Amino acid sequence: MKSVQRLIYTFVLYLLLPYIFLRLLWRARKQPEYLQHIGERFGFYGQRGAKPVIWLHAVSVGETRATVNLVARLRAEYPNHQIVLTHTTPTGRATSMELYGDSVMRVYLPYDYPFAVQNFVRHFRPRLGILMETEIWFNLIHACHAAQIPMLLLNARMAEKSARGYARFAQLTRSALQQLSAVAAQTETDATRLHELGAQRLSVMGNLKFDVEPPQAMFDLGRTLRQQFGSARKVFLAASTRDGEEELLLDAWQAQPDDTLLVIVPRHPQRFAEVAELLAKRQIHFQRRSENKPVATEVQVVLGDSMGEMFAYYAAADLAFIGGSLLPVGGQNLIEACAVGTPVLIGMHTYNFAEATRLAIAAGAALRVANGTELIAVAQQILSDANTLAAMRRGSLQFVAAHRGATDKAMAIIKQALN
Repeated sequence: MKSVQRLIYTFVLYLLLPYIFLRLLWRARKQPEYLQHIGERFGFYGQRGAKPVIWLHAVSVGETRATVNLVARLRAEYPNHQIVLTHTTPTGRATSMELYGDSVMRVYLPYDYPFAVQNFVRHFRPRLGILMETEIWFNLIHACHAAQIPMLLLNARMAEKSARGYARFAQLTRSALQQLSAVAAQTETDATRLHELGAQRLSVMGNLKFDVEPPQAMFDLGRTLRQQFGSARKVFLAASTRDGEEELLLDAWQAQPDDTLLVIVPRHPQRFAEVAELLAKRQIHFQRRSENKPVATEVQVVLGDSMGEMFAYYAAADLAFIGGSLLPVGGQNLIEACAVGTPVLIGMHTYNFAEATRLAIAAGAALRVANGTELIAVAQQILSDANTLAAMRRGSLQFVAAHRGATDKAMAIIKQALN
């Protein structure tokens, strides 16, 4: 029965094949990199290392950044192995290049077609595969299981919405989860949902994002940015904003004006031009980060149109709003902001980081707001209260320090699987 469900799943994938090419073309309108390395997405690769392979799959930017400590430990403890990182998005791939350069190999993970995943397995012959967060690909896991390649799902999270989706294909999901050598969840809640879906050999490891240390270079750049922004002005950062959030934010901000400098960093670089057009249409005096010059007093908004500088933006800000949470997108990573001691505000939609958000609020590092109007009102109130701001900064650092250690647990699981 399980194989029949997988056959049906694969048949549907083949029906969607024309749509995949159209989707790549559509995304390439704003991000031409989607038309590069297309062969890899179907399991055709040119590069191959001579060393045994440890393979990690990190979908995009957030997952890739979460691997920093883990990759460093793997390189140190397994120097005779080649680290291969697979990605799904061009921004994830670019982040990998920025973080690791040529010290790792990077390719796109193939789509979940049997021929494509089998090509991937035959080409790289990994000794171990590690999927990060919520990556359950049925044919990929089956191919690795058939080839006797141990597969781990680490830093695993399972939002309630995702769990409902996987539960619709209960037998197929159970079969895939039970073919994994180990599953290590971020939280007890994630572990419970994964167990209900059929996961075995299950543990709780915490969140790798807590172990990521902000590089000193980012603190240095943050000081430079703050000098450009103006040391006398308060700086409110809107980080990783998603489509539609900038309008909500600007509606409230223009209705409650003050002299705070607003810095907006869209989540996706292909939206930089779109947000610039929005600011111009509203006749807002703005300046691009890429201009790399001091911000004049009449400038109201800085558009953060740069990649790989999020830690620096956080270090330069007095207070940050974490995007993806005003609209039902699920929220972005608030841990990076707290790691540099920057307090955060978040909206109502944080199911992607539900436990981290709950813990941050309990630690006094974060506050939740209901909408854009409340966001700006609360931000202005906090920025005008030095004692509240200082207390939230202390809470941010304590919150991150209290939840480190996931990398050690991940390495113990990896060692057991390799042995």
